[in-house]
Amino acid sequence: MDNQHELILVSAATKAGETFVRGLIREGLPFAAIVNNKAERADMEKLGVKRIIMVDTTEESTWLQPDGPIGKVYLFETSMNLCCRYIRICRSWTEQPVYVITKSNHPRLIYKSLGATYVIHTNSDDVKFLIQTLVG
Repeated sequence: MDNQHELILVSAATKAGETFVRGLIREGLPFAAIVNNKAERADMEKLGVKRIIMVDTTEESTWLQPDGPIGKVYLFETSMNLCCRYIRICRSWTEQPVYVITKSNHPRLIYKSLGATYVIHTNSDDVKFLIQTLVG
């Protein structure tokens, strides 16, 4: 598949996630935000996100693949439960890497067993290093 046309998918309900979204916008990279409630949608709209995918994380039958190919996925963990659901949803949408960015000490093997490719532990909201991997 042509990576140029794949959308980066981001769950960005943390300060680090918002920083990451600002970096994607600044670099002009094609992406969409995944959200599961109206408040999060409003936050993403305020940041300037143009493509927002709303999912009901409690209802598996609604986890339909969005239009267009999904590429890499970046999930900024707000809760273990939600992150696990997002991994399950997003893993079914792409074969590209799924990154979980977390400040918690949750066992990374749980996320890996659900399909996360990488679990990145950081206590910083500065995630420029992730943007740099996308722009080369």
